[in-house]
Amino acid sequence: MDSGRAVDHEPINLQEDLSYKEHPVRILDEAKCRTRNNSVKFFKVHWSHHSDKEATWEHEDQLRSEYPSFFTSS
Repeated sequence: MDSGRAVDHEPINLQEDLSYKEHPVRILDEAKCRTRNNSVKFFKVHWSHHSDKEATWEHEDQLRSEYPSFFTSS
């Protein structure tokens, strides 16, 4: 088998409308954006069913409200 053509076949739980729920797998990086009166923390998140290259920067407060169990386990 040519390893350059290998495909990861991670199972996806599809809903009836063929959508699926994403969840954060791990935090790759973090950054703070500072304004004159405020500091906002962002995390670069590796999402399920995606590669590291497709990671996105997410606001800490939003991640904590949508995925509280992700932070309690880490």
